[in-house]
Amino acid sequence: MAHDHHDHGPSHDADRRWLAVALGIIAAFMVVEVVAGILADSLALLSDAAHMLTDAAAIALALFAARLAARPARGRFTFGFGRAEILSAQVNGATLLVLAGVIAVEGIRRLWNPPDVEGGFVLVVGLVGACVNIAAAAALGRAERRSLNIEGARAHIITDLYASLAAATAGAIVLITGFNRADAIASLLVAALMLVSGWRLLRDSGRVLLEAAPQGLDPTAIGNALAAQPGVVEVHDLHVWEVTSGFPALAAHVLVKPGDDCHGVRRSLQAMINERFGINHVTLQVDHAPAGERLLSIEPRSQEVH
Repeated sequence: MAHDHHDHGPSHDADRRWLAVALGIIAAFMVVEVVAGILADSLALLSDAAHMLTDAAAIALALFAARLAARPARGRFTFGFGRAEILSAQVNGATLLVLAGVIAVEGIRRLWNPPDVEGGFVLVVGLVGACVNIAAAAALGRAERRSLNIEGARAHIITDLYASLAAATAGAIVLITGFNRADAIASLLVAALMLVSGWRLLRDSGRVLLEAAPQGLDPTAIGNALAAQPGVVEVHDLHVWEVTSGFPALAAHVLVKPGDDCHGVRRSLQAMINERFGINHVTLQVDHAPAGERLLSIEPRSQEVH
């Protein structure tokens, strides 16, 4: 029988509620900023509005993924749908990279041929946009779980906050000095920030999808700790991975001394792993070693680590 040990309780409900609040805030202001960007002929504002469109899409995707992840494990999905959130983070990271490229190309074009920009208009809308992003970020900050899905939505909003501040700064410079290229320079800075955020999301979600050991968990240290327990002869086929954000798992094959209590050793090993490494989803196959097997108390004889 498959059991789902992941928490699908009130924290998921809170996440979805605050994601919905952030989505409403972003979507409402996005329409205002598109109109303002067209009227002011400001790339900084239009790039910020385009980023807000991806914010809205990112939050909507995160909301859908959170709903999917809350479903219990059943049928063929014996681990549940938790990795829907990791896929959501991947998509959000990829869209940040693509949008950064589009904005960078247009920004470079406008550096050579800067249009007239309504500086005062850009300044006001940029400041209002920053306030909107702070409100949306605060809403996501109320989410209870550490999740790459939530982090993906938050990354969009934080880089959008910087975009709004950059647009406001560019507007002020244009207003005071008449330097129209400030608008394009601001959009290029925003594109650089988006590249960094997108790369981090793709890197972190990629680690989960490739089933790398979670950050902060050293498979070698875990293997040594298992092998050092009383009665353990050998540890092999050790796998440590992350099913989804905050859901580490471990599986291993353990050989114990002939005549020892396999079930007792298994229970003590599971308790040790939970206490020392914080992993409570542990699957151990425990068998007796052949008579005369050389005892190993520190290093497992072989480890296959994922």
